Amino acid sequence: MKIAVIGAGVVGVATAHALAERGHEVTVYDRRADIASDASASTGGLIAPGHSYAWASPSAPAMLVRSLFGADTSIRVRPRADAALIRWGLRFLRECTPGRSQANTLAKFALAQYSQRLTDEVAAREGIEFCHTDRGVLYLYRDEAELVAAERKSALLREHGRMQKTLGPEEIVAVEPALAHGRNRFAGAIHDTTDASGDPQRFAAGLAESCRRLGVQFRLGTDITGLVTDGSRVTHISCPDGDVRAEAIVVAAGAASPLLTRTMGISLPIYPAKGYSVTAPVKDADRAPRLGGIDERTLVAWSPFGDQIRMSATAEFVGYDRSSTPADYAGIVAAGDELFPGVVDWDSAHYRTGLRPMTPDGPPLIGLGRHDNLYYNTGHGHIGWTMACGSARMLADLMEGRRPDLDPTPYAPVGRRRHR
Repeated sequence: MKIAVIGAGVVGVATAHALAERGHEVTVYDRRADIASDASASTGGLIAPGHSYAWASPSAPAMLVRSLFGADTSIRVRPRADAALIRWGLRFLRECTPGRSQANTLAKFALAQYSQRLTDEVAAREGIEFCHTDRGVLYLYRDEAELVAAERKSALLREHGRMQKTLGPEEIVAVEPALAHGRNRFAGAIHDTTDASGDPQRFAAGLAESCRRLGVQFRLGTDITGLVTDGSRVTHISCPDGDVRAEAIVVAAGAASPLLTRTMGISLPIYPAKGYSVTAPVKDADRAPRLGGIDERTLVAWSPFGDQIRMSATAEFVGYDRSSTPADYAGIVAAGDELFPGVVDWDSAHYRTGLRPMTPDGPPLIGLGRHDNLYYNTGHGHIGWTMACGSARMLADLMEGRRPDLDPTPYAPVGRRRHR
């Protein structure tokens, strides 16, 4: 089958690879000139099924209200006239009940855990080096009440097979010596011993080379202006240099996916959440972290990338605005200096924003949409890197009429909420 994949981020490249391995003729299109140079290059780098919790939770509405009134929260919403955000927000609030939050968390967790295994298998099979660490991930808590609440929350994932331990301050230092100076700042941590970290951009670049060996074509720097349909099928992809025709089309364009489908009258339940990230050289390797983690008070995440460290934070709902000021990164820099003093070379750091494609409930959209030949693999939110290989495998199965390893119902683009 001749397949066009729109999007050359880590999800799009993983999709192309999964399809090409099965003998399909695949071409990948992206408006950017390089592989995985947008959101995939801005993620915190954690491969974290142990942090698969749905953002739509019973505690989320109060956080959003505080944000609307100017509080400095990790999830920020600023009042603005944005009909798309209002529609998305109302759907988000409907998902904040305990039952829906748990169902959405388990759907995200199942896909994330499945995908982590496949990521390891693909990397080993294809010989991809991507600064992978597999010592687990630390989730740090600054007071006892937060830690106790985290233990109760993590029980859900432990019941479904995740290996998570509660650590005291001294045990944190034993696992991560780089935090020795701050042992008195933390009441404890949840250590997911099977979470990991790695550079998704390097992984995607390595996987793209494997794709090319399988015959995949990459048309980078291609501006796609729309999808044209005859009502039941997408007839072609509109591009300034000429229309693209394929037997099947996969939308894997992350936060840009709703902009594409809007051209044919389809409104995807996806809204961009702007995140901020810093990638900086390590000045003192002996004191640098050996594993990734999250400071749960500030929600600043970090991952070691060889002789560099990636740190990220914040989810800001401001549409497609990618602008930033030094103040937007101040919290990340402050957390880096507090957690790892003297380790990070901020003067040589690279600062950037990225747009995470968020669905209101949390699980991504994977599978066939309302048109006979249009498939989706998008809306992965803050753990798209974690879910990339798993969602690619699931989509390839669905496109070939096979039964996926996981129940695809929670991820179906059409009608997936009817069973609730």
